[in-house]
Amino acid sequence: MAEMDDNGPETADSHADFYGEDGAIRASYLAHIGAAIADRDVLTLKNDIADLHQSELGDLIEALQPDQRMTLVNLLGRDFDFAALTEVDDSIRENIVDALPNEQIAEAVQDLDSDDAVYILEDLDQEDQDEILSKLPFTERIRLRRALDYPEETAGRRMQTEFVAVPPFWSVGKTIDYLREDQNLPDDFSQIFVIDPTFKLLGAVDLDRLLRTRRPTKIEEIMHETRHAIPATMDQEEAAREFEQYDLLSAAVVDENDRLVGVLTIDDVVDVIQQEAEEDLLRMGGVGDEELSDSVLATSRSRVPWLLVNLLTAFLAASVIGLFDHTIEAIVALAVLMPIVAGMGGNAASQTMTVTVRALATKDLDIYNAWRIIRREMGVGSINGVLFAILIGVVAGVWFQDANIGFIIGAAMVINMFVAAVAGILIPLFLDRIGIDPAVASAVFVTTVTDVVGFFAFLGLATWWFGIGLK
Repeated sequence: MAEMDDNGPETADSHADFYGEDGAIRASYLAHIGAAIADRDVLTLKNDIADLHQSELGDLIEALQPDQRMTLVNLLGRDFDFAALTEVDDSIRENIVDALPNEQIAEAVQDLDSDDAVYILEDLDQEDQDEILSKLPFTERIRLRRALDYPEETAGRRMQTEFVAVPPFWSVGKTIDYLREDQNLPDDFSQIFVIDPTFKLLGAVDLDRLLRTRRPTKIEEIMHETRHAIPATMDQEEAAREFEQYDLLSAAVVDENDRLVGVLTIDDVVDVIQQEAEEDLLRMGGVGDEELSDSVLATSRSRVPWLLVNLLTAFLAASVIGLFDHTIEAIVALAVLMPIVAGMGGNAASQTMTVTVRALATKDLDIYNAWRIIRREMGVGSINGVLFAILIGVVAGVWFQDANIGFIIGAAMVINMFVAAVAGILIPLFLDRIGIDPAVASAVFVTTVTDVVGFFAFLGLATWWFGIGLK
């Protein structure tokens, strides 16, 4: 690829020449590529992009303007690495793929690993999928169709259907010769699977064990049981957890009859972990599957539903305030201090909720340790409530020259901080128990609880303390 300096592009081939110190693509390189696209300089594009890793090419595609992306793909033609489309936002990938003829897509996916090909094909309409698959060789078509038939976000969708499998009666020598001579085997693998004539999984042999064993030895003598074979219908997040728990580099994927259908590798699992973490984070913020490349209308549409829910819960909190309008009219200081009580409770609840939702997602929080964690959060809420009650009580008392105001807001702070801690853990636990994703729904309910309790405790205590009647 090319490195830019004051005198123009010079040939370079290192990662550092592509990314700047801030981790973004160098502006000079991006401008150089943009100029080559504008000039339709195919030779320059091929020379400067040929050595890019697929992830780097993906970053380049995302950095280009929408009209430049399709021009780049068309100019590169068969030299465009379609694996780069697995590294870009979904909306960008879909726009590029939708603009390409099915014949070109069919030709391109034949050069991809099956998991990358499925990743590109799964978002297409069924009609386009069928047309593209019909143009592929029979074996490749069957492999991809089998993976596409599994539900989304399962191990079957993420697996590679290319793997190495041998019978148990083969010798080590024959297996090694097979690995050397067969041109149709995958380029990268760390395990050899052992199967019977019906493709039922019997075990596996690690490559290091194979290479350290004498040639006459039978495979069945050195194979080990695949204790962590992953069902093809297992959720991809559960599969990722298996990799994390048992430090796996790869794992066999089996169907309902324990027949070997694919292999899940660590590079796919890393992508799954990142994807699931991003989804949880976005859902907690009420923005769904939003991506940076989405349009203004698409982004607005994805955010409106949760904003509407928040609006409805805000009316609930406002109705609580309306119950005490006489109290607020009599003591104006309460209106000034109300947001402090609700805000502190909301922040405390968000801290607890974030920890709880993440612990539920990683299965670190379960029925065996839930009560201990609940007690811990109740203790934290009580301690923090007392600490901030003293701090805010003193400040409010001095500010408004009234010790009563300081006492009331301090008492309300203790109540709301305690309730916030309890709500921050119990609400996600309850939602998880009834089958609702706590990452999606917890924030709305927790915020409502802390607002309602905060306002009611503060204004209710003030009404009682000063003997003001409700309307």
